[in-house]
Amino acid sequence: MSEEKLLNRSDYKCFYSISTRWTDNDIYGHINNITYYSYFDTAINQYLIENTSLNMKDSPIVGYVVHSNCNYLSGISYPGIIDVGIVVKKLGTTSVTYGIGVFKDRENRASAYGEFVHSFVNRSKKKSVPIPDNILKSLKQILK
Repeated sequence: MSEEKLLNRSDYKCFYSISTRWTDNDIYGHINNITYYSYFDTAINQYLIENTSLNMKDSPIVGYVVHSNCNYLSGISYPGIIDVGIVVKKLGTTSVTYGIGVFKDRENRASAYGEFVHSFVNRSKKKSVPIPDNILKSLKQILK
Protein backbone atom coordinates (compact mmCIF):
# COMPACT_ATOMS: atom_id res chain seq x y z
CA MET A 1 0.00 0.00 0.00
CA SER A 2 0.99 3.60 -0.54
CA GLU A 3 3.06 5.41 2.08
CA GLU A 4 1.75 8.85 1.07
CA LYS A 5 0.81 10.87 4.13
CA LEU A 6 -2.36 12.89 3.67
CA LEU A 7 -2.12 15.14 6.71
CA ASN A 8 -3.97 18.33 5.75
CA ARG A 9 -7.63 19.13 5.10
CA SER A 10 -6.68 20.30 1.63
CA ASP A 11 -5.62 16.71 0.79
CA TYR A 12 -9.27 15.53 0.92
CA LYS A 13 -12.20 16.05 -1.45
CA CYS A 14 -15.23 15.26 0.72
CA PHE A 15 -15.98 15.56 4.45
CA TYR A 16 -18.48 14.11 6.89
CA SER A 17 -18.97 15.42 10.43
CA ILE A 18 -19.42 12.81 13.14
CA SER A 19 -20.22 13.39 16.79
CA THR A 20 -18.02 11.36 19.12
CA ARG A 21 -19.89 9.22 21.64
CA TRP A 22 -19.31 8.52 25.31
CA THR A 23 -18.57 4.88 24.48
CA ASP A 24 -15.84 5.90 21.99
CA ASN A 25 -13.50 6.87 24.86
CA ASP A 26 -11.24 4.28 26.41
CA ILE A 27 -9.87 4.06 29.94
CA TYR A 28 -7.13 6.56 29.02
CA GLY A 29 -9.71 9.24 28.24
CA HIS A 30 -9.32 9.40 24.47
CA ILE A 31 -11.02 7.77 21.50
CA ASN A 32 -10.00 4.12 21.36
CA ASN A 33 -7.90 3.10 18.37
CA ILE A 34 -10.44 0.62 17.00
CA THR A 35 -13.13 3.30 16.86
CA TYR A 36 -11.28 5.15 14.09
CA TYR A 37 -12.03 2.26 11.73
CA SER A 38 -15.73 2.76 12.44
CA TYR A 39 -15.34 6.44 11.51
CA PHE A 40 -13.61 5.39 8.25
CA ASP A 41 -16.37 2.93 7.39
CA THR A 42 -19.12 5.41 8.25
CA ALA A 43 -17.74 8.21 6.06
CA ILE A 44 -17.01 6.01 3.04
CA ASN A 45 -20.35 4.23 3.14
CA GLN A 46 -22.17 7.54 3.63
CA TYR A 47 -20.47 8.83 0.49
CA LEU A 48 -21.45 5.71 -1.48
CA ILE A 49 -25.05 5.81 -0.24
CA GLU A 50 -25.44 9.51 -1.07
CA ASN A 51 -23.71 9.43 -4.46
CA THR A 52 -24.58 6.05 -5.99
CA SER A 53 -27.51 3.68 -6.04
CA LEU A 54 -25.69 1.38 -3.61
CA ASN A 55 -28.17 -0.25 -1.26
CA MET A 56 -26.29 -1.95 1.56
CA LYS A 57 -29.03 -4.52 2.10
CA ASP A 58 -29.99 -5.41 -1.45
CA SER A 59 -27.34 -4.40 -3.98
CA PRO A 60 -26.00 -7.40 -5.91
CA ILE A 61 -22.53 -5.80 -6.01
CA VAL A 62 -21.00 -4.62 -2.72
CA GLY A 63 -17.64 -3.39 -1.47
CA TYR A 64 -15.76 -5.62 0.96
CA VAL A 65 -12.98 -4.13 3.05
CA VAL A 66 -9.81 -6.05 2.20
CA HIS A 67 -7.23 -3.74 3.77
CA SER A 68 -7.16 -0.86 6.22
CA ASN A 69 -4.60 1.00 8.27
CA CYS A 70 -4.56 3.98 10.58
CA ASN A 71 -1.80 6.24 11.85
CA TYR A 72 -2.51 8.19 15.03
CA LEU A 73 -1.00 11.65 15.45
CA SER A 74 -2.94 13.34 18.27
CA GLY A 75 -5.71 12.29 20.61
CA ILE A 76 -9.39 13.05 20.31
CA SER A 77 -11.86 12.74 23.18
CA TYR A 78 -15.57 12.74 23.83
CA PRO A 79 -17.42 15.07 23.67
CA GLY A 80 -16.59 16.54 20.31
CA ILE A 81 -17.26 16.77 16.63
CA ILE A 82 -14.79 15.32 14.16
CA ASP A 83 -14.59 15.74 10.42
CA VAL A 84 -13.67 12.70 8.38
CA GLY A 85 -12.15 13.54 5.01
CA ILE A 86 -12.05 11.07 2.14
CA VAL A 87 -10.30 10.98 -1.21
CA VAL A 88 -9.73 8.24 -3.76
CA LYS A 89 -6.00 7.53 -3.96
CA LYS A 90 -6.13 4.68 -6.44
CA LEU A 91 -8.91 3.42 -8.65
CA GLY A 92 -8.57 -0.02 -10.18
CA THR A 93 -10.86 -2.26 -12.17
CA THR A 94 -12.25 -4.16 -9.16
CA SER A 95 -11.00 -2.17 -6.16
CA VAL A 96 -10.54 1.33 -4.80
CA THR A 97 -8.05 2.69 -2.27
CA TYR A 98 -9.38 5.55 -0.19
CA GLY A 99 -7.31 7.99 1.80
CA ILE A 100 -9.00 9.03 5.03
CA GLY A 101 -8.21 11.78 7.51
CA VAL A 102 -9.80 12.40 10.90
CA PHE A 103 -9.79 16.02 12.01
CA LYS A 104 -10.81 17.68 15.24
CA ASP A 105 -13.50 20.22 14.49
CA ARG A 106 -12.03 23.10 12.45
CA GLU A 107 -8.40 21.93 12.67
CA ASN A 108 -6.39 21.76 9.45
CA ARG A 109 -3.96 19.00 10.46
CA ALA A 110 -5.22 15.43 10.84
CA SER A 111 -5.36 13.76 14.23
CA ALA A 112 -5.26 10.43 12.39
CA TYR A 113 -5.01 9.30 8.78
CA GLY A 114 -5.04 6.03 6.93
CA GLU A 115 -6.24 3.91 4.05
CA PHE A 116 -9.26 1.77 3.38
CA VAL A 117 -9.52 -0.59 0.40
CA HIS A 118 -12.81 -1.84 -0.99
CA SER A 119 -12.83 -4.81 -3.35
CA PHE A 120 -16.12 -5.05 -5.21
CA VAL A 121 -17.74 -8.47 -5.22
CA ASN A 122 -20.89 -10.16 -6.40
CA ARG A 123 -22.83 -10.56 -3.14
CA SER A 124 -24.26 -14.01 -3.86
CA LYS A 125 -21.21 -15.54 -5.55
CA LYS A 126 -18.60 -13.86 -3.31
CA LYS A 127 -16.46 -13.29 -6.41
CA SER A 128 -14.57 -10.17 -7.43
CA VAL A 129 -16.24 -8.10 -10.17
CA PRO A 130 -15.52 -4.81 -11.93
CA ILE A 131 -16.65 -1.69 -10.10
CA PRO A 132 -20.16 -0.86 -11.39
CA ASP A 133 -20.27 2.17 -13.70
CA ASN A 134 -22.41 4.32 -11.38
CA ILE A 135 -20.01 3.73 -8.48
CA LEU A 136 -16.96 4.23 -10.70
CA LYS A 137 -18.33 7.56 -11.90
CA SER A 138 -18.91 8.71 -8.33
CA LEU A 139 -15.45 7.57 -7.17
CA LYS A 140 -13.81 9.52 -10.01
CA GLN A 141 -15.39 12.69 -8.56
CA ILE A 142 -13.18 12.39 -5.48
CA LEU A 143 -10.07 11.03 -7.20
CA LYS A 144 -6.87 12.69 -6.03
